[in-house]
Amino acid sequence: METVNVKINGKEYAVPKNATVLEAAKYAGIDIPTLCYLKDLNEIGACRLCLVEVTGARGLVAACVYPVAEGMEIKTNTPAIRAARKTNLELVLSNHEKKCLSCVRSTNCELQKLCRDYGVDEDHFGKPADGRFAIQNIGPSIVRDNNKCILCRRCVAACEKLQGIGAIGAMNRGFDTEIGSAFEKDLTETTCINCGQCIVACPVGALYEKDDTQKVLDAIADPDMHVAICMAPSVRAQIAESFGNPIGTDGEGKLVAAAKMLGFDGVYDMNLTADLTIMEEATEFIGRLNNGGKLPMITSCSPGWVKYCEHYFPDMVENLSTCKSPQQMFGAMYKTYYAEKMGLDPKKIFFVSCIPCTAKKFEVTRDDQNAAGVPDVDVAITTRELANMIEKAGINFNSLEDVAFDDPFDVSSGAGVIFGATGGVMEAALRTAAEVVTGTKLEKVDFTDVRGTEGIKFASYMLGDLKLNVAVTSGTANAKKLLNMVKNGEVNVHFIEVMACPGGCVNGGGQPIQPAVVRNNVDIRAKRAAVLYSADVAKDIRKSHENSAVKKLYEEYFGEPNSHKAHEILHTSYVKRGI
Repeated sequence: METVNVKINGKEYAVPKNATVLEAAKYAGIDIPTLCYLKDLNEIGACRLCLVEVTGARGLVAACVYPVAEGMEIKTNTPAIRAARKTNLELVLSNHEKKCLSCVRSTNCELQKLCRDYGVDEDHFGKPADGRFAIQNIGPSIVRDNNKCILCRRCVAACEKLQGIGAIGAMNRGFDTEIGSAFEKDLTETTCINCGQCIVACPVGALYEKDDTQKVLDAIADPDMHVAICMAPSVRAQIAESFGNPIGTDGEGKLVAAAKMLGFDGVYDMNLTADLTIMEEATEFIGRLNNGGKLPMITSCSPGWVKYCEHYFPDMVENLSTCKSPQQMFGAMYKTYYAEKMGLDPKKIFFVSCIPCTAKKFEVTRDDQNAAGVPDVDVAITTRELANMIEKAGINFNSLEDVAFDDPFDVSSGAGVIFGATGGVMEAALRTAAEVVTGTKLEKVDFTDVRGTEGIKFASYMLGDLKLNVAVTSGTANAKKLLNMVKNGEVNVHFIEVMACPGGCVNGGGQPIQPAVVRNNVDIRAKRAAVLYSADVAKDIRKSHENSAVKKLYEEYFGEPNSHKAHEILHTSYVKRGI
């Protein structure tokens, strides 16, 4: 690595030649404050919070975009710098609705922290008019409050660069500038896939998920309703972050204990229907292989990806697996099989899922998701929403003793656990498909080639005489690249896993929000995924087809994977939306 010598606050350092001042400062152990900056995503120097002094420059410069040079002297903490940062914060606040007490991001707001750090507590430039912008609260998933927006454009960068969609952007000029969609359309009228990556990118409370927790509390309070909840695989790897625990803390046992204290009649593990999904999906894939079906087959677990495909690749909708997602399968199975078994009226069952993804809120509203004549899932709440419910109930999460999920849906395999990480669905499917195709027991169940957070991964495996080519991608911008490669004949693959969120569900739009200073310096996707892979290794069973609870479902109700009854309840259909 070629380096240059710089002096930072009087001390000499050798730093990479192509580094910015912001990056160079990290070598000196100094975190220069930022607000608009997101590494490799939004490096535009707009907020002017990262101002520093450098030799040869006229005035202060933005550290996030200013390159280092040999012999450069940098100062990061002079009286002039601190005064400029404070003034810029005051300017930001002049256009910001300061209803901090009721804001969803209070105490976890990057602007709030910086104002506290720099002693900003007055309106030197006047107060903004409250309610200047109408709150956009129409769709099922995302709420935008431009009264809180600071025009950092991090959400715009996430939508355009990270996801390759560009459903939002800056509109109007000057004081009237706001973030919105072309022709002032609501998000529901655009190609927005409800992924929520804009929410986790936002440093303040301008974007948040639609809060459905009151619906859940009302159902729990209704003595005539049977209220059950299932927890998605990745939720256990993130929920503890909401209560001050380090990234990468497994909170499964406490998660279950807290949910039971909230009053649910059943608290279940969605890993079970992740295994059920694999049984249906792997069987469907083998059927397509053997019978000349539409290939490559593409996974359908991620509702953000499914909607993206419907908009941007409508000609490939037939390539999607017809399997419902694990969330929808659980609700469908619960309101059919379990309702019949327990003598419950499906209309009196209120089924909740706790998920990492705001797109799941959209998924519950889709057509063909009502196996029992009522919605498979009534409400999908995010990890953040469940954490808020736990906190508001006065439950001390960290002091809880670990509790197991409720029988009979407490059995899962390691394959079901890893669904929450990119590559996890593919690996789970391969563990089952390999044994079905070859008729022999796998000696090694780890398909490590499809693991990791790279945007696109390829792998090939010999299943008997068949050379199986697979691909894994996450983030819809990467999915676009991969599918265009497939359509152009650049790659030949049989099976593709796509997750809408970069890194998979562990980085979903409904997961606990980490500030930019963490996202820029810590691989949170890898740390969270490590929880799931550790849980996989610790499982007694690691293949979906060995799950005894899943076997029982087929024996007692569905018959066999991809049976007529299974298709009626566990499979769905799609639409060609176009752009």
